Amino acid sequence: MLRDITIGQYYPSNSIIHKLDPRTKLMLTLVYILSLFIFQNVAGFAVVTVGLVLIILLSKVPIGYMVKGLKAIVIILVITAVFNLFLTPGETLVVFWKLRITKEGLKNACFMTVRLIYLILGSSVLTLTTTPNQLTDGLEKSLKPLNKIRVPVHEIAMMMSIALRFIPILIEETDKIMKAQLARGADFESGNLVKKAKSMVPLLVPLFISAFRRANDLALAMEARCYHGGAGRTKMKPLKYKSADGVAYLVMAGYFAAVILVRRFF
Repeated sequence: MLRDITIGQYYPSNSIIHKLDPRTKLMLTLVYILSLFIFQNVAGFAVVTVGLVLIILLSKVPIGYMVKGLKAIVIILVITAVFNLFLTPGETLVVFWKLRITKEGLKNACFMTVRLIYLILGSSVLTLTTTPNQLTDGLEKSLKPLNKIRVPVHEIAMMMSIALRFIPILIEETDKIMKAQLARGADFESGNLVKKAKSMVPLLVPLFISAFRRANDLALAMEARCYHGGAGRTKMKPLKYKSADGVAYLVMAGYFAAVILVRRFF
């Protein structure tokens, strides 16, 4: 399960999507997320599906590698579907004891589940095709106007970059600790919910200690290198838009216009 988490991990490749400016990819992801929530029909999902499939193919990231990342959110998907299925009022289709499934609930459950799946896949494309350094630079450059109202843009971007870097590190650390505890006779699978929760203590305590130790080492390393924030700092590789980014913005505008038209006329 831990190896199936793909959010925050980078997949090296030589695709068109990898070569795009990180600011372009951030804007594409934002528009894609907005497009997921502005329609309530099958036609809208068809447009989004076509766009998502094309982006995944252009990124040259194996679809199977991206889909396995959904295993980590199966419980969230199930809970979302159940709540929408049984708690949405409307025309009754089936009754189970005191629970009833409505036509509107079935529709909302299907739409919300697909939205969450598409949201994870679309967000994964951003992190899989953009290194943490590129993502930090793109976020900082995009939010730079907020410096005028004293928003700590550089610090926010730095924290995001560190968080993304820590995801694969903590996953690997968790895997090592789990294997070590299993070798000592720990059991993480059997028993009821309370017993499973108690069995996680030997895993969580060393993990938290390791995370705090790594954070402390990182802070000491940054202080030893005289890091004092973004004031006066320059970039070794300054971001520059290319012709491919202009084409990407045009495609993004066409995609969003198609979603709006589908919402209006279907």
